[in-house]
Amino acid sequence: MLFGLDGIEVGIIIVFLTLFAGILSGFPVAFAISGSAVISFAIIAALDSAGLLIHAAVDTNSAEYAALIAEGVRPDAISVFRYPELPRYEDVLFPQGWEVALDRNIGFMVNRMNERVLAGQSIETLLAVLMFVMMGIVLERSRIADELLTTMAKVFGPLPGGLAVSIVIVGAFLAASTGIVGATVVTMGLLALPTMLKNGYSPQLSTGVIAASGTLGQIIPPSIVIVLLGTLAGDLYSAAQEDRAQLAGCSDALTFLGEPAVVSVGTLFQAALLPGIMLAALYAAYAFGFALFNPSKAPPVQLDGTGEGEVITRNESFTWFLAVPVGIIGLAIGLGQVNIVGSQSVIVDSFTDAGQTASLRTRVSEDCQASMIELHGQAAWDQAVAEQAAIDEAGGVVEARALSDEERAALVLEKVDAAAPIGTGIAITAVLLGLMLAIARGVAPTADHRPLIIGAVGIGLLLLVDIILISPLTTPGWTTLMILIPLAVTYIGLKPAAAFLASNEILRVVFPPLVLIVAVLGSILGGITNPTPAAALGAGGAILLATYRKRKDQGKSGRIVMLTAGAIVLMLIVGVNFDMRLGQEVVLFENRLAYLVAFGCFLFSLFGLLWSCWVLISGGVLGPVVRETAKVTSMVFTILIGSQLLNLVLISFGGEHYIQQFLRSFDNEWQVFLLVMLVLFVLGFVLDFLEIIYIVIPIVGPVIYGGTFDPKWVTIMIAVNLQTSFLTPPFGFALFYLRGVAPKTITTGQIYRGVMPFIVIQVVGLLLLAFFPSVVTIVPNLLN
Repeated sequence: MLFGLDGIEVGIIIVFLTLFAGILSGFPVAFAISGSAVISFAIIAALDSAGLLIHAAVDTNSAEYAALIAEGVRPDAISVFRYPELPRYEDVLFPQGWEVALDRNIGFMVNRMNERVLAGQSIETLLAVLMFVMMGIVLERSRIADELLTTMAKVFGPLPGGLAVSIVIVGAFLAASTGIVGATVVTMGLLALPTMLKNGYSPQLSTGVIAASGTLGQIIPPSIVIVLLGTLAGDLYSAAQEDRAQLAGCSDALTFLGEPAVVSVGTLFQAALLPGIMLAALYAAYAFGFALFNPSKAPPVQLDGTGEGEVITRNESFTWFLAVPVGIIGLAIGLGQVNIVGSQSVIVDSFTDAGQTASLRTRVSEDCQASMIELHGQAAWDQAVAEQAAIDEAGGVVEARALSDEERAALVLEKVDAAAPIGTGIAITAVLLGLMLAIARGVAPTADHRPLIIGAVGIGLLLLVDIILISPLTTPGWTTLMILIPLAVTYIGLKPAAAFLASNEILRVVFPPLVLIVAVLGSILGGITNPTPAAALGAGGAILLATYRKRKDQGKSGRIVMLTAGAIVLMLIVGVNFDMRLGQEVVLFENRLAYLVAFGCFLFSLFGLLWSCWVLISGGVLGPVVRETAKVTSMVFTILIGSQLLNLVLISFGGEHYIQQFLRSFDNEWQVFLLVMLVLFVLGFVLDFLEIIYIVIPIVGPVIYGGTFDPKWVTIMIAVNLQTSFLTPPFGFALFYLRGVAPKTITTGQIYRGVMPFIVIQVVGLLLLAFFPSVVTIVPNLLN
């Protein structure tokens, strides 16, 4: 054996050394990965042909091996790591020759490209990467970060460490709207770093907080890392649990687990929300604590312009920015709990519900039964057996049947009797309008408030009309006509309220991107749509926002953009409330009219988007955006292709199976997971997150996703770990971005020392998620 190592071990070392050499060569990473795969295979094939790579495998024909099988040990559980005393035989890595392995790799490569890049199940989700990238680049080019940094610095600057805290807040805000680490770090480095240094901030704290805050885009949704990792994790988890079920003696994972072995990108977005906010809070807490203990290195700063606008007292701020909004939202939630606010839908199914099946499948083999009892517990198994017995006594599961007209009418009447007096849609509208009026009252304390009071009366009339005149059987057309007068009264207050809000600098800067964030994340987290349509919505909204800002910079009107946004909102409202199915036998006039209105809004929205694209093209904005989007997306998919080739090289000589056997030799699942996390953390010093996702995760994924850990928790732990790779010297990308824009007085050593506390915070964050996994799972569990 070469160097006393097994041939597979030597092959693994050659693959990774070649990969590191290719990355360090300065050649584009996307092509260096493919090149390292070809070169490493050539080296391994040459050494194997020379008889230098010898693999010592377990002799499956030996008596000792047969004895283990007779004892009930599964063949896949027998390895040289778990049973090192077993007899072995020696052979070359490619018994049939490297030519056969090469031919097999080419065949596998074609299949994998078809499955994962061209026409696989995950390709639709991967399209979200392109649109999220475009959304981020468009918002970055529209200089959203410039105004956010300036405004937040004015608000938080007078506090100890206020500039650093404002950097964290802006970083979290940009993470939820752009998610582009490089753009965020460069922008904040250019705008905020000179200001922080000029006002006496420590270079270490300044560089550290900028670099760390820029990486929040890798964990706060919509995150490209989670999209890429989620598509891979879904396949790995499903396949790993199917293998686990087979090993347990069950027919499939659904039988063994009692639920589908599925994890989606949308669910991962829900799971990543609180961990991302937690990390941002830890960053801000460190910056504030650093300022308290080192006031000379993070002093309070009073920036110019903080006195702009009306003076708002503390009592007014508390009343109109906190007490009244919380009261409005709390009242709506409370009324919902007592069924005063709720659904007024009277839609009933045409068929009865199918009978309830048992909580677990009980008609399984003895091995599967023992494994299911070990997994779910004896009480859960006994309950499932009792449920199945009751079903059998009743003659089996009741099949669904068509309802008669009389039965459907009776069900409709039951829903009418149980309906809440105030519909959910009108209640949400009233809450939003009330919040707008309350905040407008707060930002303009000395203005004439009589229109706002009239607007509040209009909201009361809207609710009163819903209670008295609108019933669950009222058609959407009549409902629209009856609420027109209250809405007209409310408009009297909304018009000046909008002017008051627009005059406030903070709201003027924060509101537009906040609406975009709520639209994109709300549609995903609320389960309304999956990430790909949401990404398309985000890209379109970013184009409209950039166009509006471009028109304002040119001193021109942005009215068409506002009308386009209004048309999109109106189209969605009409589509939700009216029946758009024109192919029915009977179509009401109001539904035909609603269809025409929605179609007209669609045409105008399309015109507005095309016009916005033309404005950005003629302004020299959209061309560079499209080129940069194509460049980033091409890099991601080229790395995906190259990493598949590298994985196939590992598979060809048994390297992937060898690593998985080593990981499965541990009896404790936590030991395996901690080892994998440590390896990912170390690899983060030299590899980018894309290489780790597509090269390392497919190797270790079948092991860490094949256990009892929640796949959402596993994936988010990996994502947070990968986020650290942007900060770890010497190859952390955020460090390179910051070094490129930092003043010459800032040394590389100061940048490295600045990020060290934040790397420690990342580790603390991982430990918190490990000890309190509910931080990850609570949001998906509540929403689903």
